[in-house]
Amino acid sequence: MKINKNSLLLSLILGLFLAFSAFSQTTFSDANADYTFDLPNNTWEMTVKPTAISPNVEYVYGDRRDGHLKIRKLSLRSDDLISDLIEREEQKIQFLKGYVAGKQENFSGTFSGNVFNYEYLDSGRNMSGRLYFLKADASTVYVLIFTGERDKLRSIRNYTDAIARSFELKKAK
Repeated sequence: MKINKNSLLLSLILGLFLAFSAFSQTTFSDANADYTFDLPNNTWEMTVKPTAISPNVEYVYGDRRDGHLKIRKLSLRSDDLISDLIEREEQKIQFLKGYVAGKQENFSGTFSGNVFNYEYLDSGRNMSGRLYFLKADASTVYVLIFTGERDKLRSIRNYTDAIARSFELKKAK
């Protein structure tokens, strides 16, 4: 009887530890990138690390088809709106096989901006993309590009929104 109580207690403690570690959150920060953001769980793995030459970073959610994140820094001309930048980016992706433009939404987090959605085909699979255009200042826009299989990307939308909401520039020293 005593062994059963100890086993039950040990199992309960181990289960709680695993539950908390599964829902742990980590923060991305790198000396070669001028931004940080929170990753909602440990399933996100870095595939491209920023360097002094290229400050871009990429993450994958388990498998690239489940979710892929690329972060890019773009310059905004003084007479341009974010919608102009979205239009230019759309011109680059409109030739994807089976491309269908989706709706554009307003977005607010640490930075405000817009979200652009689209769908396309890749090797016969329905894919989708979700681009967050976050305006850091009058001349800088960061683009968080999420792609993946349509249903899988839709199922992690709360994660993509959370990452975009937590995106911020590092504080100047």
